Amino acid sequence: MAKKSLALARVYGLLEPGPVVLVTTQHKGRANVMTMSWHTMMEFEPPLVGCVVSGRNFSFGLLNASRECVLNIPTVELAKQVVGVGNCSGRRVDKFAKFGLTAVPAKEVGAPLIRECYANLECRVANARWIARYNFFVLEVVKAWIDPAQKDPRTLHHRGYGAFMVAGETIRLTSRMR
Repeated sequence: MAKKSLALARVYGLLEPGPVVLVTTQHKGRANVMTMSWHTMMEFEPPLVGCVVSGRNFSFGLLNASRECVLNIPTVELAKQVVGVGNCSGRRVDKFAKFGLTAVPAKEVGAPLIRECYANLECRVANARWIARYNFFVLEVVKAWIDPAQKDPRTLHHRGYGAFMVAGETIRLTSRMR
């Protein structure tokens, strides 16, 4: 089978490892939510997550100023809200109201949790070294919440340009890791 060249702008769709998340931020009484898929686990304990937030996004300023956020993990049932949130700016729109998302106070950070999401990760910026140069935040998860009623959540995974994959079947293979 012959392979063909792929545009570099499409590479991230091949490597996107984790679910799409809804990032909530809050600073000086102003809360926002944005859709994000550019994130990666960096360490297990304490859990560190690296993510890119465009400097053009309203959430960038809120996160940079507050140094806190919540990574809310939606399931496929929230797909329309996820896309809608990602296609408008919090500078002009209250996305919580517009998309029917319920803000719930977090325990450790000022940004709210989203009640409708399967899981919520309260985070603080652990390292700001790469923010100015790459818009790359290193976040430490300081509190995690999960809905125990959802045994096999069907999360969304962004493939680029409006295409999403939905998590499906789980397989188990022998592992020596505990």
